[in-house]
Amino acid sequence: MSKSKMSISLNNQENMIMLTKKYLKRKIMCPETKFRHHIQERLHVLELVKRTVDMGESNSVLLIGPRGSGKTTLINSVLKELACSKNFQDNAVIVNLHGLVHTDDRLALKDATRQMQLENATNDKIFSTFAENLSFLLECLKTGDKKRSKPVIFILDEFDLFCAHHNQTLLYNLFDVAQSAQAPICVIGITCRLDVVELLEKRVKSRFSHRQIFLYPGDTSGSEVVTSAFDDRLELFEHLLSLPDDENVNEIEQMNKECNIDAKFRAIWNEQIRKLADNPTITTLLKQMHKTDRTERKFRNFLAVAISSLCTNHQKLEVDDFIQASKMFTQNDKVLMLEGLSTLEMCLIIAMKHETEIYDGEPLNFEKVYNRYLKFTNKNSSIESVQKPVIMKAFEHIKNLELIIPVTTNQRIEKEYQSYNFTLTPQQVMEAVKNYQGLPTDIAQWADSSIF
Repeated sequence: MSKSKMSISLNNQENMIMLTKKYLKRKIMCPETKFRHHIQERLHVLELVKRTVDMGESNSVLLIGPRGSGKTTLINSVLKELACSKNFQDNAVIVNLHGLVHTDDRLALKDATRQMQLENATNDKIFSTFAENLSFLLECLKTGDKKRSKPVIFILDEFDLFCAHHNQTLLYNLFDVAQSAQAPICVIGITCRLDVVELLEKRVKSRFSHRQIFLYPGDTSGSEVVTSAFDDRLELFEHLLSLPDDENVNEIEQMNKECNIDAKFRAIWNEQIRKLADNPTITTLLKQMHKTDRTERKFRNFLAVAISSLCTNHQKLEVDDFIQASKMFTQNDKVLMLEGLSTLEMCLIIAMKHETEIYDGEPLNFEKVYNRYLKFTNKNSSIESVQKPVIMKAFEHIKNLELIIPVTTNQRIEKEYQSYNFTLTPQQVMEAVKNYQGLPTDIAQWADSSIF
C-alpha cells in the first residue's frame, strides 16, 4: 500500500473514532431519547399533556419519586415525543421553573414572561395583583381567532420549594387557572417529597387536582421482558456503548444526521463492546457499582468518563478505561467514615463484608453478622468478648450512618432479623482496614482472610 493511501486510511480511522465518541456521548447523556421503565406513568403524563394541547383541557399533576428515579427524564421524553407533532410545535408554550432558581414569585413570573416571549407586552403595564399579571399573560397568548389561548405547560422542578413562597401565590393562581379552565394550562410539579401535598395551604390544596404519580427506582413495570436489576444494567451497558446496526434503520438515520459512521467500522466496534460486556472483570466492576448506587444517572456519567479516553492514540475501549473511570465514582467519603469507627464497629463491618461475599450479595441481618463475629472472637483469645446489647448498639450506629440500608420497613419483623443491604464494596472495606490507625493485627488479618 502506498504512503498516500495508508495516510488516508489512518485519517479515516481517526475520523471514525472521533465521530463515534461524539455520537456515544450524546446517546449516553441524553437519556430521554429512549426512555426506559415507568411505562404506565409515562403514558399517564403523555395523555395529560396531549389533552391540554389538543383539546384545551386544563390539568395539574405531581410527579413524586426519590432523586435519580427518572422524573425529569420522563418529562423530557414526553415533550420530545410531542415536539414531533405540528400542532404542538405551532401552539404549545413550555415554561420551566425551578425552585432553586426562582426563589420568590416575582422572579418566577418574570422568567415565565420571558419564556412566553411577552416582555414587550408587559413593559408599560402596571398590575395591582399577581393574578392580574398572570391573567394578562395568558390573555396575550390568544390565537388568531381570539377564541382560544395557546396551551401552556408549566413545569415546576423542586416543587416543594415553591410551597415556601409567601402565601403560595404562584401555586394558588396556577392551580386556580387550571381548575376554573380560564385558559388551557397543564401544571406539572416534580418533587422528591412524599409529603408535599401536606405542605400546600388549604386554599391551594382545594384547587389542586390531587393527581399524584409516584416513581420508584428500578421499576420495570410495563417492560416486555422482566429481567433482574443487574441483567438490565448489563444490557444497558452494551446498548449505550454500541453503534446502531443495520436492523435499526431509524437509529442509523438519526446517527447519520449527527455523524456518518460506515457499516464496517460499526460492526467491528460493536463486536468489541460485546466482548467487553462478557468480560468477567467488567461484570464484577459493574456489579460492585450497582450494589453501592443503582441510579441510572450516575451509571451514565461513569460511561461518559470512560469514553472520554478515546482519542487518535487510543482508538478502542479497554477494560482499564472502565477501571480508571470507576475510581472517580468510588465513595471515598465512606472509606473515611469507616476509619472513624470503633474497633467493635469495624469488626462488624468486616463480618458484613464476609457475609455478603459468601452469599453473593444477599441481604444480611443482625443475627447473621453477630454469629459471624462470634466465630471470629471464639477463635482469637486476644480479642475481648463483648456483650450482645453492646454489639446491637454498634450495629444500630452503622445503620444510622447508612452503611447498611433496610430492604423493607416492615415493623412486624424483630429488629434482630430485619434485612439490610450492605452498601460498601470489599475494596472499600480493605482500604479502610489498611488506613485504620491502631487496628489489631488479628482483625486486619481476618479482613484479608479467605477463610471466613
